[in-house]
Amino acid sequence: MPAPIRNNAEIALTKVPEITLLFWIIKIAATTLGETGGDALSMSMSLGYLVSTGIFAAIFVIAVAAQIKARQFHPLLYWTTIIATTTLGTTLADFADRSLGIGYAGGATLLATLLLGSLALWHRTLGSVSVQTIDSPASEVFYWMTIMFSQTLGTALGDWTADSAGLGYSGGALVFGGLLGLVIVAYYWTNISRTALFWMAFILTRPLGAVVGDYLDKPVAAGGLALSRYSASAVLLGFILAALFLFRQRAAEKIH
Repeated sequence: MPAPIRNNAEIALTKVPEITLLFWIIKIAATTLGETGGDALSMSMSLGYLVSTGIFAAIFVIAVAAQIKARQFHPLLYWTTIIATTTLGTTLADFADRSLGIGYAGGATLLATLLLGSLALWHRTLGSVSVQTIDSPASEVFYWMTIMFSQTLGTALGDWTADSAGLGYSGGALVFGGLLGLVIVAYYWTNISRTALFWMAFILTRPLGAVVGDYLDKPVAAGGLALSRYSASAVLLGFILAALFLFRQRAAEKIH
């Protein structure tokens, strides 16, 4: 006898979105906004990396607390929290790389270690790092800490590739876009863990957004378009809001 079809009320859901093409489009836009928005506060407003990091850290903590307190998935709240991680990641990485003087290589190495450590501790504690198992405050804390480390790492990697490696912003975008292409190929034509591929793609979208954001607002002499950080951020935010209001985004189904 075939298994009974479950109705929507019987399907357990998480508080994170279903992973679809829309998710990745908004994610790339959000990471690009994180770069232009973070630079707008630290550079255009001349608040510096440390003060800007403190401001965005406070927003991040408030957003994560609201996300954990929520009883169900709210797209606007979720993506507000994602944007908070991207802006915090931008200023935090710039503070570590430039103000502390450890450089892009040192910053990327440190952040990669923290990211892998977060994933390892999450898996050891709860048994899985799949987004479809996020159904408790503990799993949400691991999820958002891992995302914050990945966003910060992505900023450092993007700057390292574009500046230290001398590839420029367009070259960096091609590198990270190509790596994302390989992840897509692996998704459709290999048996590599879907959870591992998700985190690879999630991490790679951040440096892609970082170099695209820098390309938009950096001076022409440095290889950018010299657009206003404020206007670029406003356009990106408008795009994200339009996508959220025009297209329905569902919560991911929960697995145990």
